[in-house]
Amino acid sequence: MTVLIAPSILNADFAHLADEVAAVAGADWLHVDVMDNHFVPNLTLGLPVVQSLAKVTDLPLDCHLMIEDPNRWAVGYAEAGAHNVTVHAEAVADPIAMAADLHAAGARAGLSLKPGTPLEAWTDVLKHYDTLLVMTVEPGFGGQAFMADMMDKVRTARRLVDTGHLTVVVQVDGGISADTIEIAAEAGADCFVAGSAVYSAADPALAVARLRAAAERVRASV
Repeated sequence: MTVLIAPSILNADFAHLADEVAAVAGADWLHVDVMDNHFVPNLTLGLPVVQSLAKVTDLPLDCHLMIEDPNRWAVGYAEAGAHNVTVHAEAVADPIAMAADLHAAGARAGLSLKPGTPLEAWTDVLKHYDTLLVMTVEPGFGGQAFMADMMDKVRTARRLVDTGHLTVVVQVDGGISADTIEIAAEAGADCFVAGSAVYSAADPALAVARLRAAAERVRASV
């Protein structure tokens, strides 16, 4: 699996969002954190911003819905042009139907697990999904410390993919930086969401390139 770097615009300057997106044009996906102040204790951006982003970038939009009622809103993000729409296992009422609805609307379907949610309970459901997002922080705020104990979950997912039981992209989100990306890559992650590590850098594009190189070095050696 090719390494994918997905900068999170949660850490971008919202006053200059189009410029911030252009600054990471060499990335693979653009990660958009949607929070509703109910499922998580933070309020960010929503569908109108995603609709606007789709007009100004060719980067595939990776929308992570940290919201209480994904059944109401998720398909709208797919219809707005999102490449991948991720819902939380802890919030979705009918995850198999959700995956089918997202596919019908033209998007890939992702399922996210909070740190306290075991992977084993969701392996059958994940056969209907394209992306597994393993949270390596508690969802809600950027800049949190990376939870290395989540790597057991990543390793299990990697084994399930390598043995053909699942076909998902294994994505990690939370605390990904130059110091932690190698740990996640060694555990078997494919896609790395990085917010502050990219947008706090003097050169976000260079930060993306360095993160990619670090992950590729590790993936090539395992």
